[in-house]
Amino acid sequence: MRGASRSAKKSAAKQQKKLASLAELRLIPISFPGEIQPGDSLADKLLAALRRNSLKLQSGDILVVKHKIVSKSEGRLVDLATVEPSAESVEWARQYNLDPRVIELALRESRSIIRRKNGVLITETHHGFLCANSGVDVSNVNGGEQALLLPENADRSAANLRRELRKRTGLAIPVIITDSFGRPWREGLTEFAIGIARMKPLRDDRGRRDPHGYKLKASVEAIADELACAAGLVCGKLNRAPACIVRGFRYEAGAGRVSELLRPAATDLFR
Repeated sequence: MRGASRSAKKSAAKQQKKLASLAELRLIPISFPGEIQPGDSLADKLLAALRRNSLKLQSGDILVVKHKIVSKSEGRLVDLATVEPSAESVEWARQYNLDPRVIELALRESRSIIRRKNGVLITETHHGFLCANSGVDVSNVNGGEQALLLPENADRSAANLRRELRKRTGLAIPVIITDSFGRPWREGLTEFAIGIARMKPLRDDRGRRDPHGYKLKASVEAIADELACAAGLVCGKLNRAPACIVRGFRYEAGAGRVSELLRPAATDLFR
């Protein structure tokens, strides 16, 4: 009996250790000492930042990157002095003390206007994202002289970065590119995945049973968005850490696309 008791305790301890290891997740911010310039190799800058911080990528890691360093390296900067706003943009901006040039860029970068009320402009971008001002931003750029646009194709940007990192390190690391968006009916911003390379952005648990035996019917989890949010906890706007290593998450490899995260208009109850 005593031997059986020891065996049971050993089995329970082993199970607890297994559950703990499954639950452990590390978020490792990567700080950058300087600004990214148009034409810079983002892979070179990231590897230099890793060396500077005494960090190394490992097999199984996921790299999460804020879109601003991607857009900057791709030259997605617009001199606001060169933007001539339309009368519509000027009138809208005047009512709410906004910069009409930013409004004009937001309209140019949009596929359609979803809402325009109380100084808030919600658009659908050419990528299919629903967000404020088409993602056009002037924070963390250069003090308001230029505006930064989203990458033209963030999936392609993520794939290019992943490919360059693989050449230099030999590691096939999935890459997620993120941006901060608001959400319907919730205050505050949170991170969203806007570009993905070599991992599936959704985990479909439909058909599986929960611990009580109930068969799940609607459980499709937005894994890429959740990882983006997790990385956002250590990659804040003021932290000068525009990238993060997610370590310990068991992702599913695959040719993921950010379009898989976008709900079709026909089933979108918020529009």
